[in-house]
Amino acid sequence: MSRPSQPKITSTDHNGVSVIQSQAHAASSSSLPAVVAGLQQVPQLIPANSSAGGGKALPPSKMKKPPADKDSEEYRQRRERNNLAVKKSRMRSKQKAMDTQQRVNELKEENERLEAKIKLLSKELSVLKDLFLEHAHNLADNVQPPAGAESSSPAPNNASTNGQ
Repeated sequence: MSRPSQPKITSTDHNGVSVIQSQAHAASSSSLPAVVAGLQQVPQLIPANSSAGGGKALPPSKMKKPPADKDSEEYRQRRERNNLAVKKSRMRSKQKAMDTQQRVNELKEENERLEAKIKLLSKELSVLKDLFLEHAHNLADNVQPPAGAESSSPAPNNASTNGQ
């Protein structure tokens, strides 16, 4: 019932699909009907040309580089350049932090000056309001005649007409 194991031949058809054939059928591939009747085509998930990966290429920063010999000149130069870059980056970071702190201090001083100016101007406004209100009360007192002054003063026209 079981078929005897036969050596298999793998070939690639015109579509790039790998085809596995048994040797017995490969020998009779000259006649087309015999090939169609006896061959089993099995498409492979991996393309026949496995070197063409068919994906996006990785950027150089993501590619694994072979480890350099730690005694080589190239490795020493790369390490030196990297050390300088790190030192420069740290210096820039410290300078930026110092500049930011200086700006914070300047703004705090300016804020204190402005708050002192607000207090001074508020006091000045209060004094000016008091002066204005005092002056307004004095004017109001001077404009109003005394209550009994109108009835005690004779009218000039009445005195001349009474004498005739």
